[in-house]
Amino acid sequence: MTAGLPSRPARVTVAGVPLDPFTEQQTVEWVAAALEAGEGGHLVTPNVDICRAVAGNPALRELVSAADVVVADGMPLVWASRLLRQALPERVTGADLIWSLSAMAARGGWPVYLLGAPPGVAARAAWELADGCRGLRVCGVDAPPYGFDRSEEGVARVREKLVEAQPRIVFVGLGFPLQDRLIAGLRPHLPRTWFVGCGSAIAFAAGSVARAPLWMRRTGTEWLFRLASEPGRLARRYLVDDVPFATRLLTRSLLLRR
Repeated sequence: MTAGLPSRPARVTVAGVPLDPFTEQQTVEWVAAALEAGEGGHLVTPNVDICRAVAGNPALRELVSAADVVVADGMPLVWASRLLRQALPERVTGADLIWSLSAMAARGGWPVYLLGAPPGVAARAAWELADGCRGLRVCGVDAPPYGFDRSEEGVARVREKLVEAQPRIVFVGLGFPLQDRLIAGLRPHLPRTWFVGCGSAIAFAAGSVARAPLWMRRTGTEWLFRLASEPGRLARRYLVDDVPFATRLLTRSLLLRR
């Protein structure tokens, strides 16, 4: 452990994914301490969909496990940890972290960068974040075209813009596993920067995608709100893939508890 960083509790393994038992506040404090120490890192927020993908792919499991901070963005993961008597303290979402980490960055004077989302959305998110976090400096936004990662030239363009901007926190909203594979390749070029794989968080911050009411987020029913909002895109993912996976996970956890 690097001097200056707080002690780290043992990770909790749920659905084969090692998770840090951090609250949102502890996550922010950990990243802040690393930034103060001049260290970068990779933060991943696995949800049920990511855990399902990881379960059948050792390379993806290693990609997630190698991240510096891994926190549960999914109430079924929190419920399963409680059944296993290794309780995670709470759900920590990318949609919340983009705000709390930006507020922390504003206090520390660390510039942030938004990478991902459709054209115009990241720019709107940058405006909203700067408006909500007094003193925040957004040093760049980038919405690379679909398929940019299929060529070295496309990846190089993204990398060059980032290196020129020199952010200390980069929110990467390109979806798993693309965003996290890209982060793995970018980190050596910005070793003092924290990269946060945040999925749809940039779109949420921009207001282009609505979030569920707070009570739904707290009760683990936010997915129902998202399904009702985007049925064409999310019906198969949630109803065919994720709900059965979550049901099996909770059933196995209950059997192991007994």
